[in-house]
Amino acid sequence: MAARRPGSLASSLLRPSTLLLLVAFALLSAPPPARALRFDLESGHTKCISDEIKVNAMAVGKYHVVGPDPNFPDAQLPDSHRISLRVTSPYGNSMHYSENVQSGHFAFTAVEAGDYLACFWAPDHKPPVTIGFEFDWRSGVSAKDYPSVAKKGKVDMMELELKKLEETIKNIHEEMFYLREREEEMQDLNKRTNSRMAWLGFLSLGICLSVAGLQLWHLKTFFERKKLL
Repeated sequence: MAARRPGSLASSLLRPSTLLLLVAFALLSAPPPARALRFDLESGHTKCISDEIKVNAMAVGKYHVVGPDPNFPDAQLPDSHRISLRVTSPYGNSMHYSENVQSGHFAFTAVEAGDYLACFWAPDHKPPVTIGFEFDWRSGVSAKDYPSVAKKGKVDMMELELKKLEETIKNIHEEMFYLREREEEMQDLNKRTNSRMAWLGFLSLGICLSVAGLQLWHLKTFFERKKLL
């Protein structure tokens, strides 16, 4: 019988343990479930929230008005408690719009990289009222509904965590490339700015020398006219 090398035996024993450690690390390092943010909006005013989203990243959001009495959250909301929402891209394109609603949701895939803006506003009332609402906005890996994926595909918890870890690694990889592109853009901008400043400095120096030469020529002609030279 051929003897197995210690190195191959160690590697075969390390593979399952490494896998378990990787899954445990994913479970421990996974962020807690995101909770909706609570905001108060006065009637006749606007409140905007921004989120930086990369190209081809998915973004989902849901929102609903909260009742004025926290002791009765399921009570019927008054007609004055309605809000409007518009979500715009970094270049001003409308991604979602709803008017005078008490709840809603949206989902889109980003076609432009940058800060996406979600602006809420409420119609003016006399007397003014304060409207509370909750807003949950997710993008990238956090926007994917992994429990639904697991139920549809009959995926166990370990495979689900590995899938989430894979998506997280892909997201970090894409984020690194995105930051590298931004860094290259900033370097190009700095080079163009330095080049323009250098040309501006040469132009300023040329103007100063031209003005000094004109002043000397004017003084020389003045003194020659006065016969002082």
